[in-house]
Amino acid sequence: MDISLLASLPSLGIGAADLATALLFMYGLHRMSSPATASSGISVAGIGMAVAVLASFLYAFDVDSAARPDLWMNLGLAVVALALGGGMAWWAGRTVAMTAMPQMVAIYNGMGGGAAGAIAAVELFGGKTQGMTALIVTLLGALIGAVSLSGSLIAWAKLDGVIKNPLRFKAQQVVNGVVLLATLAVGAYLVVASVDKSVRVLGGLGVPASIYLFFGFALVLGILMTLPIGGADMPVVISIFNAFTGLAVGLEGFVLQNPALMIAGMVVGAAGLLLTLLMARAMNRSVSNVVFSNFGGASKHKPGKIKGELKPMQPGDAGIAMRYASSVIIVPGYGLAAAQGQGKLFDFVKLLQAGGVSVKFAIHPVAGRMPGQMDVLLAEAGVPYDMIFQLEDINDEFKTTDVALVIGANDVVNPAARTDKGSPIFGMPILNADQAKKVFVIKRGEGKGYAGIVNALFYGDNCHMVYGDAQAVLVEMIEAVRGLGLKAAA
Repeated sequence: MDISLLASLPSLGIGAADLATALLFMYGLHRMSSPATASSGISVAGIGMAVAVLASFLYAFDVDSAARPDLWMNLGLAVVALALGGGMAWWAGRTVAMTAMPQMVAIYNGMGGGAAGAIAAVELFGGKTQGMTALIVTLLGALIGAVSLSGSLIAWAKLDGVIKNPLRFKAQQVVNGVVLLATLAVGAYLVVASVDKSVRVLGGLGVPASIYLFFGFALVLGILMTLPIGGADMPVVISIFNAFTGLAVGLEGFVLQNPALMIAGMVVGAAGLLLTLLMARAMNRSVSNVVFSNFGGASKHKPGKIKGELKPMQPGDAGIAMRYASSVIIVPGYGLAAAQGQGKLFDFVKLLQAGGVSVKFAIHPVAGRMPGQMDVLLAEAGVPYDMIFQLEDINDEFKTTDVALVIGANDVVNPAARTDKGSPIFGMPILNADQAKKVFVIKRGEGKGYAGIVNALFYGDNCHMVYGDAQAVLVEMIEAVRGLGLKAAA
């Protein structure tokens, strides 16, 4: 066999792997567009990523091992790192609670951004980046990746309760702007210094010290950007950093001329950007308003006074009332996830369906603490996809529905968003649960939602409060309906 052909085999293998990775990523993303095929889509995309990782080892055969005596040691370290990282991720994914899923997503977003930043650091410190354009792209990827890393860590801390309140101070945006300008200035110096080796500014700092300074400023910027953002905006923030991570990976893929990284980065970045825009639209806000303002801040109008009173109801009575209704729409919220009550909820739903009750689920785009958390929660309990409807598809049905059952949701069903100009959520699209003939709200107490305001729905004439842990309440509802005997299955 021709020796030149043998020498070209690694390159051919890398090209074939890149093509296979691209096809698997795109096909996986296509299947993720439907809840019914999303699980298999994730598996397909995962196979694509595995192909890309394995193909990366083929680069070793393009390297002269005599010129790189540390090559095999580095390959061994890479295998160990993959085994440790893969093992930890598998264990974490198997054991994570549904309530901790947003924290895990935030951490994984940050790790992706950190990986892109680490690639950029290797390129910068090693002086491997050739040409001004490539250097600028590398620095841009490093900036975005570092911001995603530190910002995602702060998002994780907020979601996990490590940081309980937003940190805000006067002239905060000015400080953020100064840090951003300082980061860009150091980046500009690195670009100029790569062209003219005699350039020495920044107090005589050399290039290596300037790289450290650049990453330091970028990491601080991510922290400062995320600290003032409140818990209500976390779904949008997670989406933003998801887009950042994808963009950073795509840029570093361009620098390395690695098609797999470029495709993965573009897919993740585009999906994250679209999801961010959808989340922001669902809150009737712009992305800049989320990042650069304080949710729930002062309004030009004074909030209106809430009329009416809270009307408690026993779980059994609410359960029986729904058994004799003809139609029920269920609005799940984070309280359902916190109580791990999705399984009992579906058991209750099946009892209602056995009695001829029409049951549907209504999902608000920003319900929970991350995009799609309620969809995942219901899927985990085995709820069929054709029973789950998004806001725009079901909102008009509330006015003809006998009972709306709200479980652990708050701001997404607050009618103040439609009527009270003084409310911080005014203008935000909500689920029209208040328009149902009867409303039952399962809630631990009279606490407020993320926006920090009282829910006017709870005081409505047609609303009754069913206090208690969601899972415990649902158990009582199930027992009450089963206690009806044959009537429950009639």
